Amino acid sequence: MIRSAILLAFAATSTLAAAAPVAAPLSTIAERSGFQNTGRYDEVVDLCARFQKAYPKQVRCFEFGRTPEGRPMLALAVSRTGALTAEQAKKRGVPVLLVQGGIHAGEIDGKDAGFLALREALENKAAPGALDKQVLLFVPVFNVDGHERFGKWNRPNQRGPVEMGWRTTAQNYNLNRDYVKADAPEMQAMLALVNAWDPLAYIDLHVTDGAKFQPDVSIQVEPVHGGDEQLKQAGLALQSSVIADLKAQGSDPKPYYISFAADDDPASGFVDSMSTARFSTGYFPMRNRFAMLVETHSWKDYPTRVRITRNTIVSLLSQVAAHGKEWQKMTQDADVRAAAMAGADFPISYRTTFNAKTIEFPGYEYTRSHSEVSGGLMTHYDETKPQMWSVPLRDEVVPDLKIAAPKGGYLVPLADAARIGAKLKQHGIVFKVVASDQMSAEVESFRAAKVKFGAQSFEGHQSLAVEGDWGRERRSVAKGSLFVPIAQPKARLVMTMLEPRGADSLLAWGEFNNAFERKEYMEEYVAEDVAREQLEADPALRAEFQKKLDSDAEFNKSPAKRLEFFARRHASWDERYNLYPVLRTAQKY
Repeated sequence: MIRSAILLAFAATSTLAAAAPVAAPLSTIAERSGFQNTGRYDEVVDLCARFQKAYPKQVRCFEFGRTPEGRPMLALAVSRTGALTAEQAKKRGVPVLLVQGGIHAGEIDGKDAGFLALREALENKAAPGALDKQVLLFVPVFNVDGHERFGKWNRPNQRGPVEMGWRTTAQNYNLNRDYVKADAPEMQAMLALVNAWDPLAYIDLHVTDGAKFQPDVSIQVEPVHGGDEQLKQAGLALQSSVIADLKAQGSDPKPYYISFAADDDPASGFVDSMSTARFSTGYFPMRNRFAMLVETHSWKDYPTRVRITRNTIVSLLSQVAAHGKEWQKMTQDADVRAAAMAGADFPISYRTTFNAKTIEFPGYEYTRSHSEVSGGLMTHYDETKPQMWSVPLRDEVVPDLKIAAPKGGYLVPLADAARIGAKLKQHGIVFKVVASDQMSAEVESFRAAKVKFGAQSFEGHQSLAVEGDWGRERRSVAKGSLFVPIAQPKARLVMTMLEPRGADSLLAWGEFNNAFERKEYMEEYVAEDVAREQLEADPALRAEFQKKLDSDAEFNKSPAKRLEFFARRHASWDERYNLYPVLRTAQKY
């Protein structure tokens, strides 16, 4: 059924498919095939060079990294301002729009749409004059090695192109889970590019998975739900303007991710949310910059999807040309506010409330019936019968857990300084090396009351979730430890990475798991003697033990828990067990 649907989709008429094939020197294989095929990465290398040769004063093609399989990661800087390097863009104060395709290389619309939009903008056929007011930084393919894992059925739930790349990298990383932890060499190269150019907005071009319905694209922008409060208004304006532009060109864009609240059940409706910082739309608001997630609908054919993506890029060029300077000033002001966050509440998580409204959503007639194959319910859509669905939409997103920012910053212990310092550098976060020992510094420490390790590996990590709180105490701080000040523009990102209860903190990604593993034990026969000695010597402890026996049935039945009760009160107990190694301080080093 899928094969038949895809073959039918290839025959479908669309604006791009109906156009005569383009044989211009800067055309793509996609254009020349009527948007049935997409080229291999050698086409990107060739086109990048040819664009620069055709427009030497407006285009610079450059390599910004190498993949694990040794392929060049290429970007094109495009502008008529004369600012074709990061240094020139900063010196002249030119807004930078970074458009990135192929983070999931099977979802390759952005590559072909980007080259098309780029050529038309340079010819002044699209967004005329826009390149006079900005730099377009275009990365045709982010996941280059994945792009070259080429195959016909890499995306069985997607209509075209005939062959495409793979979701993950050669090391099997999903790059759109990697923005904070930055394990992949590709992500490290991207962060270096971002640190150098400081783009006003980062555009992440995708194709959805999912069900069959009529809307053809979703446009999600942050800050809208999270991030700097005063930037939210501009984020919403950017989202609304692009959606309006797409509607004017015949699309039906939605401002939320079009995925059912319950898998495979259209009646369950939709739930909007604030992405965590592992995703582009969660990460860049923490840098006080705009992020946009563009998701064309996988069941629209490739010509249609490329056209919509091209239209989105053109709209963005126009929006940045019109408002870039204003938005640039707003982000700079947000940097100043972030640097003054000391002591202020910061949301480290968000939640979608259960307040729902009923919306009319254009779908197709469908049935749900028992499947003899899976044993569950299976949804079958009839695309010949459009149908309006009345479904719930939950789109009220609010802060969940708020944490007061430290007055001074965070202290990373000497033992972890090299490892965590390298991670902070990848994000362009400022820190200092502590110059001298402090034997008794007043700090805040976090001791976990509850610890839960992930049941299985995720993106090469065993995740960790902790409950607990910060408490004041005195601890030694060694020379060579790192002080990470909260007084810096990336303060939100600092807290995202270093607050232990954050969903994408370094702790949550397993960077500190050793601190929450018990390493030293007291043999049971020794613990028995220790327990008896403590009971005889301390009547208050004896009463506390009895109370615990009477009130906690699980404790009463567990020899191990009963002996641990006494082991924790012995001098041999490891006081660092369940202690998060990173400290908070009000002091400014």
